[in-house]
Parts: sequence; structure tokens; C-alpha cells
Amino acid sequence: MSTEKVPEEKQSVLEGFKAFLMRGNVIDLAVAVVIGAAFTAVVNSIVKGLINPIVGAFGTKDLEKYRSCLKAPCETNAAGEVARGIPILWGSVLSAVLTFLITAAVVYFLMVLPMSRYLARKAAREQRAEEELAETEAEEIILLREIRDELVARREGGPST
Repeated sequence: MSTEKVPEEKQSVLEGFKAFLMRGNVIDLAVAVVIGAAFTAVVNSIVKGLINPIVGAFGTKDLEKYRSCLKAPCETNAAGEVARGIPILWGSVLSAVLTFLITAAVVYFLMVLPMSRYLARKAAREQRAEEELAETEAEEIILLREIRDELVARREGGPST
């Protein structure tokens, strides 16, 4: 069996695809997408079950029904389609913005902030360890210099301290 490496450009497409799939980043990305999809369902239920009723206390419960009409009064047919006028569906935009803000807040406060605090503590611990190591090494260097000076002084026949 030959131990020669095949140059990268001569690897087959299948080998390249296999190498791509075996990287940890692809698995992490797949997990993130699945968790994100599940998380989206939770946020949507919060918006529909909590935010919309609060907004509904001041108007209609469904934000999707908030709309304005541009150019003539809007009229809908029996199927709910706009028959006349140009509707501006600002309620659905507001709902999407609220969903985004809630998602961003939860991701920040439950994932990003704790992770950045953890990484900061870890970096501080590593920094302290490096400083302690440097201090210990400095003390050892001083001691080694003293030993060297003592040995040089003895070899030259001078007085020892």
C-alpha cells in the first residue's frame, strides 16, 4: 500500500465532500438550525399568546389585522382578498419586528451574555496563570543568576558570600 499523499487538487469530489461533512462546523451548524427552528416556534407562540393579547387590550387581538389603506378605501370580498384599494399591512410588520426583538433579546440574554462572561472569566484565569508562571520563572532566573555568580566567584578563588 502506498503512503504517498494525493495532492489536494486530485482528490475526488466524494472525498472532498466527506471531508467537508466530517468537520465539526457542519454538525454544529446543523444543530444550530434545528434548535433555531424549535426556538422560532417558542417565540412565535409567545408573540401570539402573550404579546398579541396585550396589544389586543388596546385594539384588535390579532396584529395581522392592523392595516391602513393607501389609495381609496379598501374593500375585501367574501374570500378575504382585497377587491379594491391598496392595503398597507403594518400589523404583520409590527408582529415580525416584535418576534425579531424577542428572539434577539432571548438569544442575547440567555446565550451571548453568559458565554461572553464565561469567556472573560476564562481569559482572566488564563492571564493570572500566565502572570504567576512568569513571576515564578523570574524568581527562578534570579536564583539561577545568584548560583552562577557564586560558582564564578568560587572558581576565581574569590570570597563567597
